[in-house]
Amino acid sequence: MITRAAVVPHPPLLVPELVAGAAAETEPVRAATLAAAGKLPGPWIAVAVDACGPSTVVPPLSGSFLGFGVDVAVSLGGDLPPDPRIPLPVLITAWLREHCAVEVSRVELVPPDLAPSECVSFGRQLAGESAGLLILGDGSTRHGIRSPGSNDERSGPFDEHVHSLLATADVDGLLGIDPELARELGAQGRAAWQVLAGVPGPWRGTGAEFFAPFGVGYHVALWERP
Repeated sequence: MITRAAVVPHPPLLVPELVAGAAAETEPVRAATLAAAGKLPGPWIAVAVDACGPSTVVPPLSGSFLGFGVDVAVSLGGDLPPDPRIPLPVLITAWLREHCAVEVSRVELVPPDLAPSECVSFGRQLAGESAGLLILGDGSTRHGIRSPGSNDERSGPFDEHVHSLLATADVDGLLGIDPELARELGAQGRAAWQVLAGVPGPWRGTGAEFFAPFGVGYHVALWERP
């Protein structure tokens, strides 16, 4: 049975070597993410959103962040040559795995447009696993003039709402997030959060933080069974 879940972001800026000029500015996100992941028991099952989903990635597997500017090697386990095709959420999972010294059972990639009902079905399938559940997903990419997308005044209320839902382990609220609104705001983490909401509880939130450096929203939260 899954008894604890961690929600974390998966931007390249988590890797200090990739943001040498902004390591201090991004440190709060990095520290919170590592702290949350570090409280997750192993082995991990990771769930993330990626355009190549649905797919399952299993170790042994190695990769590198060379495509993001610096050749930082990471591994899900094993000693294979780096595969340049590994999606970013898998690379970040491997980076977190190495820093937290745990095993990863697999990474489940779901498509960005996965319907809430399908997210629930997938979450229910995970319920019987004996693992820590790592949920990777970013919030809106439209916070202010520094954002990768154009500023959207809806992004603030949207991520404030998501933060509240994650802090209180409000599964009904998470399942009520509008997929179209999330898409418009660039919040690709929506489907992964709704997979978490589909894992049968009860759950309680034991901590949640929100950051928005460079105009992108990043959520970090911990859930556990009471």
